[in-house]
Amino acid sequence: MARSCSIWRSPSINATRACRGFRRASHYTKLKVCLVESSASSTPALVRYIGYVSTATGVIASFMILAAVLITCQMIFIRAVLGKSTIWQTEAVIYLMIAATLLGLAYVQKLKGHVGVDLVPTLLGPKGRRLLSIFTLVLTGAMIVLMFYYAYDMWHFAWKRGWKSETIWAVPLWIPYLSVPLGFGLFLLQLAADLWMVIRGDDIIAPVAAQDRRH
Repeated sequence: MARSCSIWRSPSINATRACRGFRRASHYTKLKVCLVESSASSTPALVRYIGYVSTATGVIASFMILAAVLITCQMIFIRAVLGKSTIWQTEAVIYLMIAATLLGLAYVQKLKGHVGVDLVPTLLGPKGRRLLSIFTLVLTGAMIVLMFYYAYDMWHFAWKRGWKSETIWAVPLWIPYLSVPLGFGLFLLQLAADLWMVIRGDDIIAPVAAQDRRH
């Protein structure tokens, strides 16, 4: 009889254990959510604003690529179907693609999407990854500062001297040249934001899963 009673009471015991396990799991889930929210809220406002600007320029770059594709289709239609010549289409597509590439640099940096070899970071610990990240960001930033200086110099000459393209369209070159210093300047801002976060202790080049890179 005692044995049958113990068998009869075992489901309630299992249910109690299951409830305790569920409460612990829900507690850990709430704790994890709180930690994620606190880490997001601890990001400096300036870094968030730079991230917003980088995202906006990435969207603009995508629309530039879309415009270049549409112009290319229109150019093919005019030449192949209508049998007419084009004037501005080829030049516009070139300028749009160059501008999209340069303006998208900051957004790609924000997503950590630039081509890189992560073999060395995966072999290092958190401190080693932090030092390597600081070195890489400083070196990259120094190169971008140099490129930004010469890009601005080129744009300033084109604007001051009224340079125009040697085509029938005769585009004022300061307009397409503006994307060069602007793109490098935004890229430099995103690099500075990443460097700031690394100095604060964030491990921005820690190995992450492929599905986590989409967030």
